[in-house]
Amino acid sequence: MKDTKHPSPVIVEQPALTLVGLQATMSLSHNTTMQLWQTFGPLRKTILNKSNGGSYSVQCYADDFMTTPFTPVTKFVKWAAVALTTENDIPNQLEVLKIPKGKWAVFPYKGTTRDFGAFAQYIYSQWLPNSRYQLDHRPHYEFMPEDYLGPNNPQSEEEVWIPIK
Repeated sequence: MKDTKHPSPVIVEQPALTLVGLQATMSLSHNTTMQLWQTFGPLRKTILNKSNGGSYSVQCYADDFMTTPFTPVTKFVKWAAVALTTENDIPNQLEVLKIPKGKWAVFPYKGTTRDFGAFAQYIYSQWLPNSRYQLDHRPHYEFMPEDYLGPNNPQSEEEVWIPIK
């Protein structure tokens, strides 16, 4: 029986990705994602070499992420970014993040950010342990297409990219 609440991922080999954006260190209990995106929004318009119209919400976890329990106070680095075709003419306020090539489990997600925690819990506690894959130590990210409806719209659709090996 197909699990429609938690669709299966598509497994993808992704080439290296060059992003540009802003970063902030945060935790789930001190989540500053909204402020990060509000700061990035006006700067996004000044980026000339975007490779697509979408946006990337990237999480970079510590080296011990796969061996240490993740709690609400675990710190990680969050990026608000866009993909680039070239690193020329990057606005001074922004930084470059290179995501290495590799294999990814790409999950479709539809819903609000408030409901995302349960979806992520499913990926890490049910899908991953029951798959033939292991988590790889690369950034995790969500790709929001150009027509993304916003974090509080239950009809919003995005892709959740989980690094695997």
